[in-house]
Amino acid sequence: MELTPKQQTIELIKQAQTILVTTHKNPDGDAIGSLLALGQSLSAIGKTVTMVCNGEISALFSFLPHLKDIKSTLDGGREFIITIDTTQSSEGELKLGYKHDKTAKKLSIVVTPSRGLLRKENVSFSSNLPHFDAVIALDVPDIERLGALYDDYTQIFFETPVINIDHHASNDHFGKINWVDLTATSTCEILVSLLESMSASNNNTKLLTDDVATYLLTGIITDTGSFQNASTTPKSFTVAAQLVGAGARQQEIIKRLFKTKPLTTLKLWGTVLSNITLEANPPCVWSAVSIEELDAVGATPAELTGVIDELLKSTPDVDFALLISERRSPTNGNTLHASMRAIAPSVDVSALAHIFGGGGHTQAAAFEQPRAGNLHEQTRTIIDSIKKEYTRSTRPLELPSDDDLSLDS
Repeated sequence: MELTPKQQTIELIKQAQTILVTTHKNPDGDAIGSLLALGQSLSAIGKTVTMVCNGEISALFSFLPHLKDIKSTLDGGREFIITIDTTQSSEGELKLGYKHDKTAKKLSIVVTPSRGLLRKENVSFSSNLPHFDAVIALDVPDIERLGALYDDYTQIFFETPVINIDHHASNDHFGKINWVDLTATSTCEILVSLLESMSASNNNTKLLTDDVATYLLTGIITDTGSFQNASTTPKSFTVAAQLVGAGARQQEIIKRLFKTKPLTTLKLWGTVLSNITLEANPPCVWSAVSIEELDAVGATPAELTGVIDELLKSTPDVDFALLISERRSPTNGNTLHASMRAIAPSVDVSALAHIFGGGGHTQAAAFEQPRAGNLHEQTRTIIDSIKKEYTRSTRPLELPSDDDLSLDS
């Protein structure tokens, strides 16, 4: 009988000793919660764990223990090693030099032995890439969402078995093992079941500690909008109750995420709310914030977490909400990041995000676009494209009239 994705995951974890655990860039609460929970649990059963997340982690999550254990990139891997076998070139020193052809954009490394000759079979190449027995990607719909980790260390993801654990309908099943549960409201919800099985197969080692339960409840609370999203299920409440029973610090989570805001965040929210635009056809609300506006209040993009939910609270009788924020990119120029939320039950914002290469859930989705030209004009183009697609996708089916129908058809 074929093993289920959960059983395959447990078996690969048993066999692996060194494990890379990662999540999508610019992580939300579900990403951070699942990363910390699984990383700490794997360490508890004797695994050597490296946790990596590319991008800025919001200060909202600074209350979570061991947050500083998460690295922004891997150690090593940037050195390209050239090994020369000098056995056949006789004894003597090697003279090293280089020639840089700036026109052709090529660098030639010149190695000259004092005696004898070097042949191409005497030269080999390698890198100091770190080794892992397994990679576990959490809350990642597609592998490119890993950001620079995947771009810089692509070889690791090709050479190492990848376990893909997620709950997004847009997940493209990039792993060797794909545990994608569309009925789960968060990746943290899925991990509760995994940790129970890991505990049972490791002499009932207690994995749902107070801290781990707090990580997981943080992810569930953030991805369900504090259980306010329509996608919240009875299982969400059941699992949350289980985590509170295991020691999750629910009141601390609520206080830190919803009742405590830095002054810069409050100023940023004021900027976003003052930029609100209400569209009539279709009924939607959107706002945009530029890098200059972020800098003016001393805020970071990570502080935008939760702002779009404030848009929903502030504007009734709309079908969906959109928040666009400009973000710096150290390599490819600035980008526009868009977060979307559905309000009307019939709206699928993941389909709207898909036209820009994004994705997510029916009620919450996101996409990115390279920054190009005038910010206002580009934002207007994005809004118009979304409105056009929304109108097209919700247009009623035109049925033929009685005059168009005949018995011969």
